[in-house]
Amino acid sequence: MLKQTCTPVHYRLDEIETNQLESRPNPHLNRNAVEHLEIPEFTCLCPRSGFPDFAAITIDYVPDQYIVELESLKLYINSYRNRQVGHESSPNTILNNLMDLLAPRWMRVVADFSIRGNIKTIIFVEDAQPDYSGPRPEYWRSLPSSCRPI
Repeated sequence: MLKQTCTPVHYRLDEIETNQLESRPNPHLNRNAVEHLEIPEFTCLCPRSGFPDFAAITIDYVPDQYIVELESLKLYINSYRNRQVGHESSPNTILNNLMDLLAPRWMRVVADFSIRGNIKTIIFVEDAQPDYSGPRPEYWRSLPSSCRPI
């Protein structure tokens, strides 16, 4: 009998720690297409207690010259896992870093944190080029098909 083995692929911690956000050229410069990214398993550490905080991060943006390379974004987001950073700082830092890298026409980052200490926190931050007048869709998150209303 032939035995198959599957070797799992793991990112080493140093790959996460040394990762740099990367961009690539936007292949559709003539459109104001909104790119919607959901990161449902964001974690960071509370700067006061050191306990983990959990959030879903949603990034909506209208690219200009560049779009984000998704593998680098995944590793970048994973780098927050061991950072002590407050609820307000994480989406602002993510927005600043992506704005510096991509210079999009418009971008919004939402951090929807899990309830902790009986407090629900959702942080909305956004930025745009001064002359941008294109789409700014309402905030939404997709739900698993089993959770959608019939």
